[in-house]
Amino acid sequence: MAEPTRPIEVSGLVKRFGRVTALNGLDLTLKSGTVHGFLGPNGAGKSTAIRTLLGLYRPDAGSVRVLGEDPATRAAGINRRLAYVPGDVALWPRLTGGQALDALAGLRGARDTAAEAELIERFDLDPSKRVRTYSKGNRQKVALIAALSAPVDLFVLDEPTSGLDPLMERVFTEVVAGLSARGATVLLSSHILAEVQAVCSRVTIIKEGRSVQDGDLATLQSLAHTRVSLGADADRVPDLLDALTAAGCAPGSVSRSDDGDRCRLVLQVASTLLPGVLAAVSAHGLVDVRVEPATLEDLFLSHYESPPAQRADAKEARP
Repeated sequence: MAEPTRPIEVSGLVKRFGRVTALNGLDLTLKSGTVHGFLGPNGAGKSTAIRTLLGLYRPDAGSVRVLGEDPATRAAGINRRLAYVPGDVALWPRLTGGQALDALAGLRGARDTAAEAELIERFDLDPSKRVRTYSKGNRQKVALIAALSAPVDLFVLDEPTSGLDPLMERVFTEVVAGLSARGATVLLSSHILAEVQAVCSRVTIIKEGRSVQDGDLATLQSLAHTRVSLGADADRVPDLLDALTAAGCAPGSVSRSDDGDRCRLVLQVASTLLPGVLAAVSAHGLVDVRVEPATLEDLFLSHYESPPAQRADAKEARP
């Protein structure tokens, strides 16, 4: 049996603007029915990749398929079958919010008015007001309502919660979870790690125009180090450090702070070493033990944060 078509398949994508290489061999594949996080800071190439998926940019090299077709030649048909939300929404200022929704639905050629009405209520939007009176957050709500209510199975969201307050961000995550529950596929581009961790099952991390980490969220988190915090009497610390070293902890992975006769050790422990480290801790009879599983932020920073020595060197080099 032939393998089902992936909603989005990108391989070796290169996009240049003059001497600037925005995408440098990007790979990105979405499985049907997943919410896929597309992570990276501003300037990493996320928006360029999305505009290429929509057919707004043509690739300089590599392969791009969206819903089985090439957006460089079939953009109009593809874009009727997906819903897109940009990070910076520009709407017709003289129209009301409701008229803007009419126009956006007309461009797509399909509409679910019941779903749209439900989202207007959930996002607390007044569609009778003119767009020019809307705040950035309300303009973003119009785009979200138009996209998330669309009768399609692929949603491409580029920094979609820009301008929303925390309450509306929660509504957004609930709606996206509902889309996933009904089998839709969502590409969520964001630099907000908590947002991605709340709704995504798979993640691609992009750096300097190429993917540097890709996979199931739980698996990726297991690759990052777990934080273990230990409280102990200061006179027991030397023996404890020897035991931790024997369990595989490198000396540089342990930080120490003293408070009189008490001491706190904080360890960054690889998942493969965690059972041995906890066994060593237990053997020393410690009861002040805190274990914090790795987060998506830990994984992200492992790619983007310079090592401490490098940051110190850079600081000293400043005039």
